[in-house]
Amino acid sequence: MLDNFQNEFPDHTPRSPGAPHPLDGVRVVDFSHFIAGPLATMILADMGAEVIKVEAPGRGDDLRRYPPLHPQLDQGAPFVWSNRNKKSVALNLKSPEGLALARELIAKADVVVENFSSGVMTRLGLDHEACLAANPRLVYCSVAAYSRDGAFADRLGFDPIAQAESGFVSMNGYPDREGVRALSPVMDISTAMMVGNAVMGALLSRERTGRGQRVEVSLFDTAVFMTGYASMQTLFTGNDPQRSGNTSPDTCPSGAFHASDRTFYINSGNDNIFQRLMTQVLERPEVAADPDYATGPLRTRHRERLFALLDDAFGREDWAHWQARMRAAGVPCGLVRTVGEAIRSPEARDHALVTRIPHPVLGWVPNVRLPIRYDGTPIADPVAAPSVGQHTREVLRDVLGLSEERLDALAGQEAFGAAPAARASATVVAPAES
Repeated sequence: MLDNFQNEFPDHTPRSPGAPHPLDGVRVVDFSHFIAGPLATMILADMGAEVIKVEAPGRGDDLRRYPPLHPQLDQGAPFVWSNRNKKSVALNLKSPEGLALARELIAKADVVVENFSSGVMTRLGLDHEACLAANPRLVYCSVAAYSRDGAFADRLGFDPIAQAESGFVSMNGYPDREGVRALSPVMDISTAMMVGNAVMGALLSRERTGRGQRVEVSLFDTAVFMTGYASMQTLFTGNDPQRSGNTSPDTCPSGAFHASDRTFYINSGNDNIFQRLMTQVLERPEVAADPDYATGPLRTRHRERLFALLDDAFGREDWAHWQARMRAAGVPCGLVRTVGEAIRSPEARDHALVTRIPHPVLGWVPNVRLPIRYDGTPIADPVAAPSVGQHTREVLRDVLGLSEERLDALAGQEAFGAAPAARASATVVAPAES
C-alpha cells in the first residue's frame, strides 16, 4: 500500500512563516460524520479555523471504515481525504459527563456543524435553540438530508439518493439506457462547499450584527441546484433534458474523439471556436463555410455527419499532434484520463495538487490540497487526519482548562468511553451507533 508514492510526489512546501490564515481565531466544534459535514469542516480547517471533531469513543466516524483501510491505522483513504487539520475528541454523549463536556466546548465555540438525523441533537439537548441561548454569537449549522423541520424532516438521505431524486441521474448517460449516477459523491462535495460558504457568510454577518444564527444546508436542495441551468431550461420549455452521452445538447461539436493513440474531449462552445477548429486545426475551410454548420443549432441538427468527418480526421494523427494544434488555435481540449493519470498529470504536478505530508505512524501520507490559493493568507499547512480521540486530553486541557486530575476523574466516569476491557466486551454485545 502506497508503494513507490515517495518517489512520485514531492513533500508539501510549507506556507510563508508568520503569514496569517483566513480564519485565524475561529473555533469549530464538529459533530458531523460521513462526507458532507466533515469535508465542509476540513475546508474551514484548511483556512485556519481550529476544528474540534467530536467522535464516539472507540468507533469514531463511520467513514473511518470506508476502504481501502490501512492496516496500521484506524482509518481508510476516504477519511484521510476529508479530515486533515482537525483535532479528534472522543466523548461519550450517552454519559452525563461526556454530554456536559460537549456543552462546555460549544459554549467556547464560534461554529457548530452537525449532520445527525433530525431530532438527535434535540434529544441530547444540543439543538440550535439551546446552544444559541447559551452562546448567542454561535453560528449553528445543520447539514440535513432534506430539512430539520417540515414534512420531510424524518427522511434519511445519502449522495446517490440525492442524485436520483434531484433529476441529476436522469440527465446523465446515454439515451438508449437508464440514467447513471456519478461515482464521485458530487452532492456530498457540493453540499460541503455550500456549508463552507454558508458558515463564512454567517461569520461575516456576526461581525456586523454581533449575533450568531442558525444555518441549514440541505443535500437535496444542493442536488437540485447541481442540475445547473437544466432546471431553468425545463421551466422555460416544459421539457426535461435528454441524455446525450458524451456530447452536449447545447454546443456542437463537443464530445469525445479518438486520435490514433488516445481519446480526448473537445468543447466547441461557440461559433468562433468551431471556425478555428476547422480552419486552423483541421485545415478544412470548406467545412467551416458550409451553411449546414453556420450556427450551433444547425451543427447539432447535422451532428452525425459532422462527427463522422471529425472522427475520420482525428484518427489520422496522434494526440500530441492534435493537442499542439488545438492549443495554438485556442480550441478547448483535453485527454480523457483515468484518476491515476490525472493526479500524475503535468497540470497536477505544476499546481502541486498531490504531495506527501508527515504522519506520526506511517512517516508520511499522501495529501490532495484544496483548489484555493490565497496570496496574503495562505491556507494552513496540512496535518494528517487524526486517530479517534487523539486530541481529547489536549483539547479539554487547553480549551476548557481542565487539570490532569480532573481528566483522570472524567476518564474513570467513562466520559471518554468505556475502559479498554469493558469496551472489548461491549463491542461484541452492543450494536454499532449509526
